[in-house]
Amino acid sequence: MNIPSELKYTKDHEWVRIEGDIATVGITDFAQSELGDIVYVEVETVDETLDAEEIFGTVEAVKTVSDLFLPLTGEIVEFNSLLEDEPEKVNTDPYGDGWMIKLKCSDLSQVENLMSADAYKTLIGA
Repeated sequence: MNIPSELKYTKDHEWVRIEGDIATVGITDFAQSELGDIVYVEVETVDETLDAEEIFGTVEAVKTVSDLFLPLTGEIVEFNSLLEDEPEKVNTDPYGDGWMIKLKCSDLSQVENLMSADAYKTLIGA
């Protein structure tokens, strides 16, 4: 199971990479493996400001649809358009080409509420 130590994680199985006030968000390797083959990623909240833990989109796999929860409060400034034609990138490269959104954070102190890689490993029993 790939759980990069430099990232932050949520109980909802999203990962977060912070660069300045921009957070890149995707789902973890664990989440994509639990979902199975991902066939569609929908994010219709670009240019919207949402609170942490609000739903920002959905990910659809062959047998299920899961909501995506925002890890931090802020404005969604970009959706990974590569996923429109290649949603399987979430399965093959969840921490690279499979990222989902970029978020302009409103309150960087919320990062303290996210889990470290070790805490996330404990959560999933890895």
